Amino acid sequence: MADEGKRVDIKKPQGHSCFACGTDNPIGLNLQFYRIGEALCSDVTLGKFHEGWEGIAHGGIISTLLDEVMSWAIMVSKRTFLVTRKMDIKYIQNVSIGIPLTVTGLLVDDSAPPRIRAKGEIRDDQGRLLVRGNGEYVELPQEKFSSMPSDFKAQMASLFESYQSGLA
Repeated sequence: MADEGKRVDIKKPQGHSCFACGTDNPIGLNLQFYRIGEALCSDVTLGKFHEGWEGIAHGGIISTLLDEVMSWAIMVSKRTFLVTRKMDIKYIQNVSIGIPLTVTGLLVDDSAPPRIRAKGEIRDDQGRLLVRGNGEYVELPQEKFSSMPSDFKAQMASLFESYQSGLA
């Protein structure tokens, strides 16, 4: 899914507790993001604490990976806050723990605001497709931002500006 091209690391806010991307969550995934072309990616190796059946990653962790990368693909492209409305996931092969994975997301359609669609996939270090998914997200209107801490909003506004200027 990722176009061949230059890798551009994506900055993210510091000090918050999101399970998937937060830097202040001791049990979280602390995903790091980068762009290649229009695709947003994250590399991760899941461990024993992410397991469902013996040696296999838990399906909820897998869906979390896809949800996070698809939503970040939209946030970086659209420079806006959003929430997940719905997702569908196709588990094609078992996702083993202990192997490097690349999770990729791509904005697919933003022609019916506030709804925005994205697609995602997870591949192993041999390039084999393990999981694919589709998500529908809803852009949050400005009036919904009042519940967010002001320092977080300020960090995100600064990051959105850097995404727009290509500094990611």
